[in-house]
Amino acid sequence: MPKPRLWLQLFERQAGQGLGRREQLCASLREAMRAGELSLDERLPASRVLAADLGLSRVTVEAAYGQLEAEGYLKRAVGRGSFVAISLPRHSARKPRSPGSPSPQLHQGPGLSRRGQRIADGGGCVDPRRPLAFAAGSPDLRAFPLELWRQLSNKRLRTDTSLLGYGDPQGHEDLRSAIAEYLNQSRGLRCRAEQVLVLTSSQQALQLLGAMLLDEGDSVWMEEPGYAGAYTAFAACGAQMQPVPVDSEGMQPQPELPRPRLIYLTPSHQYPCGMSLSLPRRLALLQLAQRESAWIVEDDYDSEFHYEGRPAPALQGLDEQGRVLYIGTFSKALFPSLRLAYLVLPEALVAPLVSARTLHDGHSAQLPQAVTADFIRQGHFAAHLRLMRQLYGERRNVLLEALQPLQSWLCPRPSPGGLQLAATLPPGQEAHWSRAAAAQGVLTPGLSALYRGSSAQDGWLLGFAALTPAEIRAAAHSLQRLQGVKPRPA
Repeated sequence: MPKPRLWLQLFERQAGQGLGRREQLCASLREAMRAGELSLDERLPASRVLAADLGLSRVTVEAAYGQLEAEGYLKRAVGRGSFVAISLPRHSARKPRSPGSPSPQLHQGPGLSRRGQRIADGGGCVDPRRPLAFAAGSPDLRAFPLELWRQLSNKRLRTDTSLLGYGDPQGHEDLRSAIAEYLNQSRGLRCRAEQVLVLTSSQQALQLLGAMLLDEGDSVWMEEPGYAGAYTAFAACGAQMQPVPVDSEGMQPQPELPRPRLIYLTPSHQYPCGMSLSLPRRLALLQLAQRESAWIVEDDYDSEFHYEGRPAPALQGLDEQGRVLYIGTFSKALFPSLRLAYLVLPEALVAPLVSARTLHDGHSAQLPQAVTADFIRQGHFAAHLRLMRQLYGERRNVLLEALQPLQSWLCPRPSPGGLQLAATLPPGQEAHWSRAAAAQGVLTPGLSALYRGSSAQDGWLLGFAALTPAEIRAAAHSLQRLQGVKPRPA
């Protein structure tokens, strides 16, 4: 096992890469495995010991260990410790440089650029493949009107053979028009079809925006906690990420923050905590963006599913200066494998972003775009959303009721909408309870991993939308069996 000084050197190698403390530690451990400094079945230091060696909080070390366990790098056993779970082909281990010596201009991975290494170290984004309790973020595909979709697809194929050819990199005109009409009517946007860029995913949108709007060292304000995919996309571009805490009114900027080049927000339904950004904060951030010539990225990832009143109109509708870039997706509202999302851009950004998109994947598949346009225009989309809002709202209520017996140690946060809800755990106990739940066959995506600073909150992000009431109750009953499991001291 590496000694404390070597752990410190491994950790310091990742400094200056635009990573948070948890990501820095994860990258250090991955690099140690690649370099042969950690081998298969080798035991890692206890989280308390490693935290003391590196000057980190134990929560941060536990979060890093938990992430690496989820990625398959580590295996953990209660009472025994954390062990390396994979054997990687060795590459030549670099000697730790002495203090004050210049940084070697060497790539950490197999010929990767610095940006490529940041992307690899970020761990990527992995979505759930099946509706398991309580995997977060999945819609219920069993309730989708598949036969209607098949009929619309067949009709398009019979009448429009041009859909088999190359398409417009900005997106099929019918779909862009349908999206603009829908957003103007339902979300309060002010946009035209010419401002819509159709993409394959919201993650692609984030990557494009990072590549086109950010230079190395630019400051990005990010909600704390917040969406890991956005953090990873912008950090991979070399941005300096600035976690900004949220309270009951959403993002709460601090006066000491550096001037932002970009501000990433989920204002309608903050991910993962669930609150809406208040109107005074919206106006203040718009004024700040105008004053600093900054961009605001509004990720409206699940506003279609609001169960208590109507969601607040989109921030883009308040924007008078063209500083807001709006992201939406059909992955939650329809189905994930459709691979359709969209950006609504200020007019000045349309041409450069469309040009950049041609370098990524050319264009989205034409047939799904055309069918989605028909689905919207013929009223099926609105009808499907009404049904899903009712269905998911009932399932949220079932979950809240099923969790009531656990509220001595698991406390759900208010959840006016969305496909999942956040629930907090006692400090320092997330890893313990997650392992205990996994032993019962229940997935419990961690909440602490969505924090980048030192004030991480232990908890879970529990998905409910893809589960039937019976499946929700069964999984909650499995959690109830944990009541007698004694947690380890924090």
